[in-house]
Amino acid sequence: MALAARLERFLDQQGIAYQERPINRASSLDAAVSALGQAREDVIKATLLIDISGIVMVVHRYDSSLDSEALRHLTGRHLQPLTGRQAMRLFSDCDPGFTPPIGNAYELSVLLDEGITQAEKFLFTSGTDHSLVEMDGRSLRLAMAGSREGRLAISGYGNGVTRDALTLAEVASKLKKLYRLPPMPALALRILKLTSNTEATARELGELIEFDPSLTAQVMRYARSALFNYPGQINSVQEAVTRVLGFDRVAHIALGIASVRAFDVPRTGILGMDNFWRHSLYCAFLCQRLAPRCGVDKGLAYLCGLLHNFGLLLVGHLFPAEFKELNRLREINPKTSMQSLEQQVFGQSGEQEILAVGHGAIGGILHRLWELPGPVIKAAGVHQQPEYQGEHENYVMMVQLANALLKERGIGDEFNPDDIPALLHGLELEPFVMDELISEIDQVAPELDALASSLAT
Repeated sequence: MALAARLERFLDQQGIAYQERPINRASSLDAAVSALGQAREDVIKATLLIDISGIVMVVHRYDSSLDSEALRHLTGRHLQPLTGRQAMRLFSDCDPGFTPPIGNAYELSVLLDEGITQAEKFLFTSGTDHSLVEMDGRSLRLAMAGSREGRLAISGYGNGVTRDALTLAEVASKLKKLYRLPPMPALALRILKLTSNTEATARELGELIEFDPSLTAQVMRYARSALFNYPGQINSVQEAVTRVLGFDRVAHIALGIASVRAFDVPRTGILGMDNFWRHSLYCAFLCQRLAPRCGVDKGLAYLCGLLHNFGLLLVGHLFPAEFKELNRLREINPKTSMQSLEQQVFGQSGEQEILAVGHGAIGGILHRLWELPGPVIKAAGVHQQPEYQGEHENYVMMVQLANALLKERGIGDEFNPDDIPALLHGLELEPFVMDELISEIDQVAPELDALASSLAT
């Protein structure tokens, strides 16, 4: 069925004309609209609000944002965004994040932004992630019968600036203004500065790490693991650097361990710290194995894999209640994209709409503020974007390919399918590379699992 069941039934019963517009499955409404290749002013969307008197659907143009003062003046009500759980319960026949703007089909009161029904045609989500609905103005007016109209929204994007670019700029600005972002921990900052010094020595790195007994123990445990099968004794971090791991690998794992201390995130759950470390270590391992095949720096590749999901930690740190809800939704919706679930929890309106861009973009912003290397910033920022092309794209595609492989082992926060052939083609790799990587993962999985468990404590 191309349309959500209740929407299709309502339109057919009312004899309202419409056309289905099939699209490739999209991870979010943003992605579906971006794939249209036409003016966004033709697209409308719904924002769901609630107060003690009930739920209201506000229908406005996709490229606009709600004016809370105008809403309060028109309705006399203090409306708040619906939570993701409330929206999912109400729109149970829809894919998460794809709420159709036809409130009458769901017996909801509807407010229309001024002049919205005057255009010749409209596009909106069908309630599914694989089709849109096209409707002319007359049909839309019939579908909106009984709605109240007023000036409710402000055009948010103009002057030739694309929505995505402006959104990320706004997100960075609002994050810094509205929330106290965690600074990079002092030890992590000192490790980062040391690695930027081309004349730094293993002794200097070892002495820096050994200031912290817990970090020392974790690095030593890493060096002594069966991942490396070193036959002799390792008695210091400096020996771990010189005999087993190498400068870059020790620096990067130490940087990751020290940086995680900036966040207060629960250990348990599919998005908790235990699974975060498991996912990160596996992804880092695979990226490091892919690096020579793709002609990029092994150390940077490892760091990209290790730190690409830090945005998820930041979300959990800043918004613990919403993170708990996101964790719950992830558990019960394994085939839904993470971006769609994030939009359900964070993407209604109010201050937290800044998180509707996804944890990837949030992580990229944090890494930029922490002044991490360019490939690390980009890999975190756009790893949720399929078919990304641009700066540091090989590092991004390696993270995406590693994550695609890990999904088959039930590792990570995404379980919807990837276009693996396209990623292999983009990296100029032959299909047999996947078999090689699977074999390498099988050999080290027990050691990575043990290491992840120790790092999460």
